[in-house]
Amino acid sequence: MTEPIIAQRAPYPVDEEPGHKVWCACGRSKNDPYCDGSHKGTGITPVRVEITEAKRIFWCGCKHTGGQPFCDGSHGKLES
Repeated sequence: MTEPIIAQRAPYPVDEEPGHKVWCACGRSKNDPYCDGSHKGTGITPVRVEITEAKRIFWCGCKHTGGQPFCDGSHGKLES
């Protein structure tokens, strides 16, 4: 399995509407924080989420969160 690429060292704050979302877990998507299929062949699987109400979501940008797909501050502990 390939390690995820750090897309950015901060979360993606997004005002989301209810519905299905698919978070990019590999860091290769051109549509981050959402999956665009770029994970194919990496062994990394995107994370599907059901948003039940309109709210601000902080999607993980570093791809190393312990609470996938949401930011848990792990980006602050990554080495440069």
